[in-house]
Amino acid sequence: MKRGRKTNEANSSSSEDTTEKESKRHKAVEKKTAVVQSPDWANLLQDIILQVFQYLPLLDRAHASQVCRSWNQVFHMPDLWRCFEFELNQPATSNLRTTHPELIKQIIKRHSNHLQYVSFKVVDSSKESAEAACDILSQLVNCSLKTLGLISTARPSFMDLPKSHFISALTVVFVNSKSLSSLKIDDTPVDDPSLKVLVANNSDTLKLLKMSSCPHVSPAGILCVADQCHGLRELALNYHLLSDELLLALSSEKHVRLEHLRIDVVSENPGQTQFHTIQKSSWDAFIKHSPKVNLVMYFFLYEEEFDPFFRYETPVTHLYFGRSVSKDVLGRVGMTCPRLVELVVCANGLRPLDEELICIAERCKFLSAVGLGECEVSCSAFVEFVKMCGGRLSQLSIMEEVLIPDQKYSLEQIHWEVSKHLGRVWFPDMMPTW
Repeated sequence: MKRGRKTNEANSSSSEDTTEKESKRHKAVEKKTAVVQSPDWANLLQDIILQVFQYLPLLDRAHASQVCRSWNQVFHMPDLWRCFEFELNQPATSNLRTTHPELIKQIIKRHSNHLQYVSFKVVDSSKESAEAACDILSQLVNCSLKTLGLISTARPSFMDLPKSHFISALTVVFVNSKSLSSLKIDDTPVDDPSLKVLVANNSDTLKLLKMSSCPHVSPAGILCVADQCHGLRELALNYHLLSDELLLALSSEKHVRLEHLRIDVVSENPGQTQFHTIQKSSWDAFIKHSPKVNLVMYFFLYEEEFDPFFRYETPVTHLYFGRSVSKDVLGRVGMTCPRLVELVVCANGLRPLDEELICIAERCKFLSAVGLGECEVSCSAFVEFVKMCGGRLSQLSIMEEVLIPDQKYSLEQIHWEVSKHLGRVWFPDMMPTW
């Protein structure tokens, strides 16, 4: 009997232990489940507000920040201030949009070290607004910018500033950033010494440099950038800064393959600007090193200034003529630009471009975009051009006034014939009637 009682007691104790363990296990599971099912509503709500704020215009975001303390805290979170565009004008003389001075003070005080992607847009293109931009730049001593753009929406107002004032403000950013990857400083008084400061502090990170119309920069200054910024992938500059030495520097083994090179060929005074010729061997070395590069050239020249260009094979891919260009030059384009992808001709005159277009179609096997403005082409030659290029012409913008009816095609017939060869419906562009 004693043995049976002990056995029963042991069984009872074991059962109680098992029940207690099961109870603890269930409580642990319930507790764990409760933790999973009970999110931090405060943080979750803040994340939602942050996402909403990212889609709001700045003024609406500022108004929303006044709703409550929580929303105001979100308004000042670093994620909202990594990207910012300062829009500057003089309210006394302009009704255009501008960044409020109090907001600028607040950004410099609380968020200058958060700024990474910044642009300054001088909306009214006044000297005073450009000075305000420089004043803000000079205060960004704690910044770590990755991209910087200085933009004048009309005339280049930064050129109205004293050079020393502009350079001192810009070098503050160059010295303190250390990780600048993109710099757009068209139409500014940047100079060679300031580019040396840029290179000394950002040579390992700079990938894009856009600096057309910077008269204080010499070919030696841009060569310094190419020699030391081996990661440079995109470059935009004026033709007077382009040289054989620069192309060879961009073609060296230590330099990455350039993806985009834009050259602006501009003349303001006909007959007074001398344009040099780039050697074919330099172009060949450049293309051998960067075979997939987009070489974009904008020409704003007078007819007598084209002599140094298109005399031998040129690896241009995108070609824009902003002023009238002669039949002779367009004929040379067809003979010397086999890599051409896009061609835009603003004007030509009153002599039909039939032979020139046919030559371009025959030799430019990659041509996929064409735009013709004040030119003349017979309907038959235009149809033949489209037939030779075929469906690869993804963009074809031709004013109706360009097309001259002939014995084979009228203006009413041509869109059907062109559409057939393009493989899609096409009509010539119409001049607005208003």
